[in-house]
Amino acid sequence: MKKLIHIAAALAVLVASSATAATIEMNVNGLVCAFCAQGIEKKLRKLPATADVVVSLEQRLVAVALKDGQDISDADLRKALTDAGYKVIGIQRTDEPIDAVRGRLKQGKR
Repeated sequence: MKKLIHIAAALAVLVASSATAATIEMNVNGLVCAFCAQGIEKKLRKLPATADVVVSLEQRLVAVALKDGQDISDADLRKALTDAGYKVIGIQRTDEPIDAVRGRLKQGKR
């Protein structure tokens, strides 16, 4: 019986760890113009797991929506933005849909 409980617990951990966030938000320094935003968006859209990208110059926020069941590591995101000349201040993963992020940014909220 104890063995069955341990197996069930291990499976629960595997299922929980395999779940990915719907959206990854990154606080980025160095965003100063529409050309910056366009370049970041183009670079991140090339990643196979990217479904959509939102860049806000005013909020210094870059958000990436992931395709179902796919993920992009924080290291890969950080490298893509750092290589493009930007400094990533923080990365947050959330289940919030990218359209909700767009709405929040339109209201001037981070």
